[in-house]
Amino acid sequence: MPWLVLILSAVFEAVWATALGLSKGFSQPVPTVVFFVAVTVSMLGLGWAAKSIPMGTAYAVWTGIGAALTVTYAMLTGAESASPLKVLFLIGIIGAVIGLKLVPTKESASKQPSDPVRRVRA
Repeated sequence: MPWLVLILSAVFEAVWATALGLSKGFSQPVPTVVFFVAVTVSMLGLGWAAKSIPMGTAYAVWTGIGAALTVTYAMLTGAESASPLKVLFLIGIIGAVIGLKLVPTKESASKQPSDPVRRVRA
């Protein structure tokens, strides 16, 4: 559940980052409201997820997904140019995020059953 909350929080990070740009310095009311709601939801989710996921990993995943989604949205809407290299690097960000999820933490490593051969030798 913490990973799901973290991913949803990252989506809200992309929403608030996009809304921040559209708010034109908080002079546009609708994007400004969207920004404040999304940043609140995003931060609360990150904080909650970080209770179960190491903060460094949680923050890297949160910013990686948020940044990748923000740039992808900007490219799809024409607000930013797309190029094969940008797409390649976005794939790299997502690959790194997946890698962070797959790398075991100290807590998950300590929950692994011990090696029966090692127990017999000890």
